[in-house]
Formats: sequence, structure tokens, C-alpha cells
Amino acid sequence: MKLYIIGAGPGDPDLITVKGLRILQEADVVLYTDSLVNDELIARAKPEAEVLKSAGMSLEEMVAIMADRVKAGKLVARVHTGDPAVFGAIMEQKALLAKEGIACEIVPGVSSVFAAAAAVGAELTIPELTQTVILTRAEGRTPVPDREQLKDLAAHHCTLALFLSATLTKKVVRELTEAGWSPETPVAVVQRASWPDQIIVRTTLARLDEDMRVNGIRKHAMILAGWALDPEIGTHEEYRSKLYDKSFTHGYRKGVKD
Repeated sequence: MKLYIIGAGPGDPDLITVKGLRILQEADVVLYTDSLVNDELIARAKPEAEVLKSAGMSLEEMVAIMADRVKAGKLVARVHTGDPAVFGAIMEQKALLAKEGIACEIVPGVSSVFAAAAAVGAELTIPELTQTVILTRAEGRTPVPDREQLKDLAAHHCTLALFLSATLTKKVVRELTEAGWSPETPVAVVQRASWPDQIIVRTTLARLDEDMRVNGIRKHAMILAGWALDPEIGTHEEYRSKLYDKSFTHGYRKGVKD
């Protein structure tokens, strides 16, 4: 017995994988996070499918429904926003389903971090500047481990992608500043990345909290911070990749010296 956990992508119904869409269209039962997943995508399920919304359900209610349908021989698709592996709350679902003898196959999806980067036209890893992206969140009602406090992670001075932090921008600014970040560090905020009502705010660390307030952004936002977000970064020749440098030899091309 098996259940499918599908990453629906960030919002645009076309940003689901081919495999994810095929399973969605074949499913007898679709249980989806209706507060986050686009209804236009769910409308692509077959007409006779049982479609259930999970936003108002507890973990135990969701698992009971999924287990019941799978045991009845139905193909069940549990549809999550973005990619299930990042802040997807799938671990506890898998654990309870396993107790029922039900395995899960996970179909990855496009995370909002990459949809946000695409929206602002950013490459998050720039040669000679930063080769690391940290996916994390500011500490709010749910604590983070002591060794993963934002100011400690920010000490690496790499690109940061902050989930679930739109209401915590004062804390973000304070902790990044304590980590030695410049007030002029570029920041890009994308609310509802890839949705028709997507909002993009380009700002700096110093102005982040105020610009979020002015634009009324308090949820469904990805915060990308670091010098890789500088809109002019592509004009700096020292940060160009060696991959396409005419003097750089690799397995498919022999470099030519000037």
C-alpha cells in the first residue's frame, strides 16, 4: 500500500512536475493544503476524484482519511505547496502512515525559494562572492535550535533565504546587523511568488522592515538577502563563472589563451 506526497510548486499551476501532474490526474483521492495550493491546479484532477481540503484538519484527521482511502484500494495524492522537503511537515504524516503499513512516495516540487529567485532574476550562488545558500527562518513562536540562531548562520555572509519570517523583520534586521552585515546589503522580498498577484520589493537590510510595512507584506513572502541579490552584480567581471571563460579548459572545450 502506498500514498503519494506531491510538491505542487509555489503557486503557478504550471510549475508542478510532469510526474506530479500525472499522479494528480490519476488520483482517486486528492487531499491538498487549500490555504497555499492553487485551486486551478487541483481543478486538473479527474472529475470523479474525491477532493478534500486539509487546512482545517488536524494531523490525526488527515492521516485517518488517507489511511482509510489507501486501504480501500484507492490512489491517494497528498498535495503540498512548494517542495515537501522544506518546511513541509511531512515527517509526522509519514510516521503515522507507516504505523498503518502504508508507505509514501515523495514527488519533489519547485520551492518558493527558487520561484522567488526567478522572479527577481537572481543567481543565488555567485563565483568569488558566495557559493552557499542557507535556507532557514527567523525564530518566532516555534523555536529553532540554539546552534541555528539566525545571527550565527548569518556570520557566514552567504546568501540567506528566509521562510516564514515576514512578521519578524525587526528580528531579522537586528540579528543580521549583529552578524556584521552592512546596512546596504541588498534584500529582495517576493510575496506569493509565481502567483498572478505576486509582489516584488527590492530593498536593503536597513530598509527591510519599513518597506515590508509600507507594502503590507506580512505573510506568504520569501526574503532573499545577500550581495548575490545586487541587481548590478552581473556587471562585475570578477564575479563571472569560469565555466564559460574562453581560457578555461574542461571536458567539452579546450581553453584558448589570449
